Amino acid sequence: MDQEQLSGRRFLEVTVLNALITVFEFVGGLLSGSLSLLSDAVHNLGDSLSIIFSYVAHVISKRKQTKTNTYGFKRAEILSALFNAIFLIILSVFLIFGAIDRIQNPEKINGLVMLIVAVVGTVANLISTLLLSKGAKHNLNMKATYLHLLSDTLSSMGIIVGGILIELFNWTIIDPIITILVACYILWESLPVLHKTIAILMECAPKLDYAGINQDLLKIDGITRVHHVHALMVDENSIVFSAHVNMENMQLNQVQHIYDQINQLLKGKYGIDHVTIQPETTHGEDEDFFYDKDKDI
Repeated sequence: MDQEQLSGRRFLEVTVLNALITVFEFVGGLLSGSLSLLSDAVHNLGDSLSIIFSYVAHVISKRKQTKTNTYGFKRAEILSALFNAIFLIILSVFLIFGAIDRIQNPEKINGLVMLIVAVVGTVANLISTLLLSKGAKHNLNMKATYLHLLSDTLSSMGIIVGGILIELFNWTIIDPIITILVACYILWESLPVLHKTIAILMECAPKLDYAGINQDLLKIDGITRVHHVHALMVDENSIVFSAHVNMENMQLNQVQHIYDQINQLLKGKYGIDHVTIQPETTHGEDEDFFYDKDKDI
């Protein structure tokens, strides 16, 4: 089974699991009166929709480039990650406000029902999290979905603790407190994903050793200056780099040899996927590495 089929199967398995958890926790929340269970059920419902959305984006991102999408469709996953991060942040804010209201207006909670539902939810969420954990390391879309599932797992574990404390000591206030703690954790994990997706969509320069790139390029025989550099990320794993390179006056076949060295250096040492070089002799030789004198796009 190839990676594409494996990803599709795992997305399906996780979606089915989350749908079952949603129904189970919603019923359990109504029976027990637990806000944390009901909020977790709503969270799981959002997760199920998010997982479907993420998988569709994953499939679209694998399409080859076309005449109208010359860089391909990789940013479909970035858009999905952005959507998921925003959803998580909005959900967290609603959970916090709901928990504050429950602290001010406490209600009776059945700790035993809450505990049983939370244990089942924890096991199911943990399985879902493990299914997507590997892909989350190198893919923002998978990471955003993984964070959904991880937050659900932590939430369910917190609800277990809450259920025990309510059943033993009748500490009903622990229910909204757990809700607030989980919501704060979701915010903490979601904000970096939001920041990175926005940076990619705004075509911010990736974090590279630009001083090192400049020094290494100048070491190549025939290059006298590098300027007018642009760098951006198509997605979190694909970097595009372009530069104007001043070279000694030479024949075109010699320039090609320098191109090969530049490509080998940038791809091998700095992980840059797509390199575009504009060769020049003296034009722009007084310009800086990053062009900042006027608009050029």
